[in-house]
Amino acid sequence: MTELKKKWYVVRAISGQEAKVKLYIEKEIQHLGMQDFVSQILVPTEKVYQVRKGKKVTKERNYFPGYVMIEASLVGEVVHVIKSITGVIGFLGAGGMGTSKEPVALRQNEINRILGKVDEVEETEEMLGTPFIVGEG
Repeated sequence: MTELKKKWYVVRAISGQEAKVKLYIEKEIQHLGMQDFVSQILVPTEKVYQVRKGKKVTKERNYFPGYVMIEASLVGEVVHVIKSITGVIGFLGAGGMGTSKEPVALRQNEINRILGKVDEVEETEEMLGTPFIVGEG
């Protein structure tokens, strides 16, 4: 089978339900055997450090509340399957009800900026636990 051209799209979800929507999409895609069409589903989050009762507490916060990013090839019934999932409002840029506009893919520079921000947060966390040795470098 030829490799499908996949692009990143933004799925609008009910705010506060992003993690559940991600889980529901993953389960439905697996159940229907559509893994070839959808490769990644992300809920961009950032770690926030707060001090509560004198202790440092780490909390994860959605970077884009109400949005789930999905890397997919939207051919055939893929769009309808994703739209029919509980908690999904629709695709960003796809127009309102009754319109037949296709979902709009994100530009590559937008993807790089968003994914770079996610990688930056992970990298910072990894570096926090790394001790520095004098003379290393």
